[in-house]
Amino acid sequence: MLALSAEGILPKVDYAIFADTGWEPKAVYSHLDRLEREIAKPAGIPILRVTSGNIRSDALDPGHRFASMPLYIRNQDGKEGMTRRQCTGEYKIKPIKKQVRELLGYPYPARIPRDVFVEQWVGISTDEFHRAKDADVKYMRNRHPLIDMGWSRSDCIRYLSSLELADTPKSSCLGCPFHGNAQWRHIRDTSPAEWADVVEFDAAIRKGNARANATGNRLLGEAFLHRSRISLSEAPIDHVTAAEWAALQQEVGAEEDAEQLEEGVTDGCSPWACRGEITATQDDFELAT
Repeated sequence: MLALSAEGILPKVDYAIFADTGWEPKAVYSHLDRLEREIAKPAGIPILRVTSGNIRSDALDPGHRFASMPLYIRNQDGKEGMTRRQCTGEYKIKPIKKQVRELLGYPYPARIPRDVFVEQWVGISTDEFHRAKDADVKYMRNRHPLIDMGWSRSDCIRYLSSLELADTPKSSCLGCPFHGNAQWRHIRDTSPAEWADVVEFDAAIRKGNARANATGNRLLGEAFLHRSRISLSEAPIDHVTAAEWAALQQEVGAEEDAEQLEEGVTDGCSPWACRGEITATQDDFELAT
């Protein structure tokens, strides 16, 4: 959408906002720098980088309030579940709303007049039109330009390819539990340092987040990054899922929707289109009393 706006295909936006969780892959930060240098600045579009902190360090800091990641849980009795996904709201939506309020001239807790608002573009394509929703605050009104244009993900890829941006990486936390096997393999096979980082983090959160443990809400079961509920260093990430096979078929003309085939959720994270279901908090599983 930034490129479409910069080229005049879509109206020129006033700002582009990137919510930084502090734990994106290096490739995402490099790509963002390139977008700013080659597309945004020449078009006069400021990219504002906002943050609520570093999600990785916050999860391991017993003294820091932490909005939980959706970790896979196995309790002592073998029962499986997930901790609640609060991270999108805390590390993506919250800092964006704070920035929007400041741009409007009404920082929290100032009341924003009814007739003061921003039009916010959300990059959902026709493949996922069901994710297009209205904003939950009156000072932000959502619009979905890709859907308005009738663009699918394939259309977006073709357009990016025409701009030599076909290598655009997916934005998501390096250690997001919603990664599929292909994403985990990509990290392992292309970035040893980042793979070591996520393996270390996976081991560090085995008993849940540090803040919950420090306040007496110790998880009696175990928490994992991979849906197999096995240590990431040993998880079956070399297994090729149905989604991956479908994606390969798409490359030769198949029309199956790969994303609907994989058990779980697909890679990538967007503030208003994070793919995943809200589940239970750490408190909902077996806790020490």
